[in-house]
Amino acid sequence: MRHAAGQLEDPLAGHPGQARGVRSSWNGAGGRAVDLIRATGSVSVEDCRSVLPEVPSWFLLVPWKPDMKTPFAHPFATLVLFLFVATATIFSVRAANACTCITLEASDGAVVVGRTMEWAAFDVDSRVVVIPRGCEFNSPLEGGRSGLAWKVKHGVVGFDYLKRENLIDGMNEKGLVVDGLYHPGYASYPPLDPAKAASSIEVTDVPLYLLATCASTEEARDAINSVSVVASPMKALGGIQPPLHLMVTEPSGKAIVIEFLEQKVRIFGAPLGVLTNAPTYDWHMTNLRNYLGFSAGERPAIDVRGQELAPLGHGTGAIGLPGDMTPPSRFVRAAAFSASARPTKTGPETMYEAFRILDNFNVPIGAVKAGADGDDGSELRSGTQWTVAYDTRNLTIQFHTMNNRRIRQVDMKDIDFTSGKCYRTRPMDVTPEEDIKKLPGF
Repeated sequence: MRHAAGQLEDPLAGHPGQARGVRSSWNGAGGRAVDLIRATGSVSVEDCRSVLPEVPSWFLLVPWKPDMKTPFAHPFATLVLFLFVATATIFSVRAANACTCITLEASDGAVVVGRTMEWAAFDVDSRVVVIPRGCEFNSPLEGGRSGLAWKVKHGVVGFDYLKRENLIDGMNEKGLVVDGLYHPGYASYPPLDPAKAASSIEVTDVPLYLLATCASTEEARDAINSVSVVASPMKALGGIQPPLHLMVTEPSGKAIVIEFLEQKVRIFGAPLGVLTNAPTYDWHMTNLRNYLGFSAGERPAIDVRGQELAPLGHGTGAIGLPGDMTPPSRFVRAAAFSASARPTKTGPETMYEAFRILDNFNVPIGAVKAGADGDDGSELRSGTQWTVAYDTRNLTIQFHTMNNRRIRQVDMKDIDFTSGKCYRTRPMDVTPEEDIKKLPGF
C-alpha cells in the first residue's frame, strides 16, 4: 500500500525466513520442479524422477525417449509435473492457516466480533495500527501501476502482517469490523485491465479500504461492487495470489461475507456471524444441516429390550460434533458454540465469552504440520498467533498473543483520529514473554 507520506510497498516483498516456512511449490520437490522448468524450459521423465521420486510405475508406461527434452516430447510428464506444482502450492499453503471468526450479542445490544489468527508456518509479525481521518491512500498494482485512491473517512484501528502496510483485520470508529481470512483453492481474481487501473484495488488493500470509507454493511457492499479486486503474486505465499475472503459486521449485528469466486465478487448474508476458510460460504451453511441434532442439553436414557442405556456423562447433546482442525469442522463448532454461548449482559462481559469460545480453536504446534519438510515450527509457540475481540458498541478492542496471554485493550474513544502519521504502529508484544503475576506470600 502507498499513502501520501509513505513509500510504495512491493507486492512481492517477503519477510526474512518466511518463504522457508511455507511448504509451497517454492520449497521441496515443488520448488525443484519450478527451478528445473525455468532452467531448461522443458521436462522429461528422468527429470520427473529427480523431483518426484514417488511417481507411480504406471507413469513410465507412456512411450518416451531418453534424449527427448522438449516441452512436448513427453506431454504426459509435463502435465503431471505441472499438476504437481500447482497442487503443492495450493494444498501446502492451505494447511498453514486455520482462522476462525465468531459473533456474539449481549442483552444490552452490544455486538462482539472475535477471531483467531492461525498461521503455523512462520511468524506473521502483526502490529497494532492506527490510521487517522483525512489520510489518503492508493493501491499499487502489478507492473508499477497506480490503482484505486481513497481518503480515510473513518478512523481505523487494525492489525497488519509481515511489516506490510496492509490490514488483515480491524474496526473503525463507527463500529464496523472487517475480518480477512484465508481462502485457498477457491479465491480467484480477474486479470488486471490497465484501462481500469484507477478503479482496481489489490485484495490485500480491501480491508483498509472498507474500514476507511464505510460505516455499514450496505456501504461495504456498494464499495466492493464499485471496484475491480485484483491480486499480485506474494513471495511469502510461494508466489501465488493471496487467497482471501472477508466478513464485514456492523454494530447492529448484521454481517456479510465477501468472496472472490471464478474471478467475480459474490456477497452472502451472514446471519450466524461465523466464518472459517475453504470451501465457499454457502457450502458451509448447507453443511450445517448435517448437524441438526446438536444440543447443549443431555440426551435422555433409552430402553433397548428392557435394558436401560443412560448417558455416561455430560455433553451427550454434542455427540457427533466434529472435533478436527479442518475449516468445515471448525465452522460447525463455531456455529454451535456461538449459538449455545452463555447469556451476557454487556459488551465487556461478552468479550470474556468470546475469548472463552475461541480458546477451543487454538492450534498447538505439531498438531497441524504447515511448514516445509524438516521445519518443526520451533520458532513459534503456537499455531494460533493471536486472538482478538471487537466490542462494536463500546469501541474497544482486546487481544492476546501466543507469547503473552494477558489481555490488552485499545479504547478507540481515547484515540485522536484528527491528526498524526497516516500509518502509525505499535508491536502487539512489547517483549515476547508471558506477563505472569505472582500471588502474594501465604
